[in-house]
Amino acid sequence: MTGYLAALAIVLLLGTVLTRVALLRRAGTMAMHFGNIDKKDFLIPPVALFYFYTIFAAAFNWPLVSTQKFFQSEIVGWVGVALCFGGLLILVLSLVSFGKSFRVGIDVDRPDELVTKGLFASSRNPIYVGFALVLVGQFLVFPNWIPLAYLVAGVLLCHRQVLREEEFMREQYGQEYVEYCARVRRYV
Repeated sequence: MTGYLAALAIVLLLGTVLTRVALLRRAGTMAMHFGNIDKKDFLIPPVALFYFYTIFAAAFNWPLVSTQKFFQSEIVGWVGVALCFGGLLILVLSLVSFGKSFRVGIDVDRPDELVTKGLFASSRNPIYVGFALVLVGQFLVFPNWIPLAYLVAGVLLCHRQVLREEEFMREQYGQEYVEYCARVRRYV
């Protein structure tokens, strides 16, 4: 059961982000700016597809690259499911707080207002915190080296993106952003 719920969490995560992008597009805001600054970002989708396959294969007993498990614990699996859905809740609440300012990637042409309300009053990057929780949860449900590698790589890539976004935000919002950074932590 935990495997099915963890796989569902991936579907809900993707569905939430893509639905938000589609709704913003319908309202006239181009929210997808993925790969506009760094063309290497286009390497992420095929790598992500392998991860999705790995999660679904583990959940539905499809062929896997590796069946090795670091541990076997139903309790830890349920903790993983809780982290997955906690991360999804953070993601949804972050999107609500973002309003029409949400973007995938950096929108250098039409940035919106600086968002400092909702979850952004507690964390400058709650969406990345939510993603990290989902990845940790996935690893706890599927304790294999592949989800572990994706957890480490995902956290590093998210941090890299955060640093790029922070540089842009400092340039775009100046002192307002500097004061926001002094009040609110980067992650938690």
